Amino acid sequence: MKTVSEIARMTGISIKTLHHYDRIGLLKPDSVTDAGYRLYGENAIKRLNSILLFREVRFPLKDIQRILDTPGFDPRNALLKQIELLESERDRIGKIIDFARTLYEKGESCMDYTVFDKNTAYEKEARERWGDTKAYRAYEAKKKSGRDFDKAGREMMEIFASIGRLMHLSPADAPVQEEIKRLQSFISENFYPCTNEILKGLGQMYVMDERFKENIDKAGGCGTAEFTKEAISFYVKD
Repeated sequence: MKTVSEIARMTGISIKTLHHYDRIGLLKPDSVTDAGYRLYGENAIKRLNSILLFREVRFPLKDIQRILDTPGFDPRNALLKQIELLESERDRIGKIIDFARTLYEKGESCMDYTVFDKNTAYEKEARERWGDTKAYRAYEAKKKSGRDFDKAGREMMEIFASIGRLMHLSPADAPVQEEIKRLQSFISENFYPCTNEILKGLGQMYVMDERFKENIDKAGGCGTAEFTKEAISFYVKD
């Protein structure tokens, strides 16, 4: 068992932060002594490892807590996802470093700013994950046909904005479900055939992947990604 001070020294996290994690239920100590000292055992340290990695890929604390407390949460599967996200971020940062070196070596007139486009990392990740699927092949075909994905992406954000304006309703209410149906149809028309199974996976990704969550919440307001996932869960049950 380790004290809060020992955990702080090991991880570089402040004692104040560890106390905050305890208060909000994110990381509870395994026991508390009669004198009020928090003690952390192996299970708490494993949970802290997950928290630290989720924080590195910019997940909000409330989302980390929800993920860790989900029944059936698999730490090993989560670790694989964290590794993928960190590797993607590493590659992106490496390109930015190369860009900075180019500016230093060749002057500051370089105009190639594609290294700042996170969509490049998304496409690489998508190709590695789903490149052999029918949906991805359909996406590639639309891409080669000259489909304006930037325009389609902006239009899809407008759908998320519409969903966000309905957050005062239940995810199961008819107006919300109509927007989910519109989202599914839009994806099928502009990107790839969006089956209920694919839509369900997208809903989970909208909250699990901080990059998507940030953009969706920006379009529809804080909580839109989570609300969309819940609405999709109800929709695919029909």
